[in-house]
Amino acid sequence: MLAGPTAVGKGSVATHLSQHFPEVWVSVSATTRAPRPGEVDGVHYHFVSEEVFDKMIADADLLEWAQVHGKARYGTPRKPVEEALARGELALLEIDLQGARQVRQTVPEARFVFLAPPSWEELVRRLVGRGTETVAEQQRRLDTAKQELAAEDEFDVTIVNVSIPEAAEELVELMRSFPPECEA
Repeated sequence: MLAGPTAVGKGSVATHLSQHFPEVWVSVSATTRAPRPGEVDGVHYHFVSEEVFDKMIADADLLEWAQVHGKARYGTPRKPVEEALARGELALLEIDLQGARQVRQTVPEARFVFLAPPSWEELVRRLVGRGTETVAEQQRRLDTAKQELAAEDEFDVTIVNVSIPEAAEELVELMRSFPPECEA
């Protein structure tokens, strides 16, 4: 599992892994939020309605789910993860803190990696710099990020995201060193 605060680069690291490390299978989360410019359904997220998400919860189709930043819901579809693990693939779930805590309860043998920013100032710069949220949303996300950063010690390993390629390489090396039943 890969988790960390908003704007730390979880999605960018996961995308880099998908593009440069074909041996790593990266889960695609479902979300109720609208796509950002350039996001593709089924590639970046499975964009679903509130009703579809409710059905996924009711049918136990999600390994974990959470409402993030007091707004949209995100979750990891269970079946693709189980299939990737059954094939013996290195599997990565990019999830938030709430989701990581849920998975820790249901899959305690999994390995949990915290992606940290080099500094608080850099995290703020990244969030503001991407220009995809209103000022109010940025503040809400930064408030949540403080709580997420405080949870770093709940994770097995921390990687500081100074650069996407370096963080991805470090993560793949960790994943290769984990026993097969303990993918990130």
